[in-house]
Amino acid sequence: MRWIFLLLFVLNVFYYVWHQQQAPLRAKEVASTVPMQEGRRNIRLLSESERRQRPARAPLAQPESACLFLGGFEQESAAAMLAQRLISLDIRARVEAVDATAGVDYWVYLPPVASRQASLRQLKELQARKIDSYIISQGELENGISLGIFPRPDSAESVMQRLRDAGYTPLLKELPRAHRNYWVRIAPESRRLADDSLLQALALDFSGLRHQLMPCESIATQQKID
Repeated sequence: MRWIFLLLFVLNVFYYVWHQQQAPLRAKEVASTVPMQEGRRNIRLLSESERRQRPARAPLAQPESACLFLGGFEQESAAAMLAQRLISLDIRARVEAVDATAGVDYWVYLPPVASRQASLRQLKELQARKIDSYIISQGELENGISLGIFPRPDSAESVMQRLRDAGYTPLLKELPRAHRNYWVRIAPESRRLADDSLLQALALDFSGLRHQLMPCESIATQQKID
């Protein structure tokens, strides 16, 4: 009986010693897995990191489509001389005529009547009253009576008032007054050749030379002169 008790005591001591040796090891294993799991949460794919850090791609530069215009000349021959000089420097250039609005004229008239004979009778009545007039022979106002074109609105209004006093009903129409000048257009691919030094040299040879940088099709047939 005593041997059995000693055997159980030895077994208990042995189990206690073995348990104490295993417990720290398991604690260390458990503790070591925590940072591993936290590290997995912080893992980022390289492609994801690069995608976030990669700067936005800059938009592609638009091709240059602006032309340089040199002018404006009163005489087409002066513009032609400038164009030829630029062409001799391998600069693509051509002359373009521009009709610019220089002001407004005021046209006083009587609207067309039923027939040519009626217009003639009306014309004779006006001339008898010493009112300058003539028959409009073509256009949408054919067989109407023109009473003059005036550069100032007050002059036109004076004539209209005189006609009203005589029993007529005159009308007024504004006519844009055009002024043509000439410009030399330099193509976009040649614009870099027309640098400041060249423009200064050209300004010495062509009095009053102006230059403007605009879209190639922006010069319309009507522009306002300042």
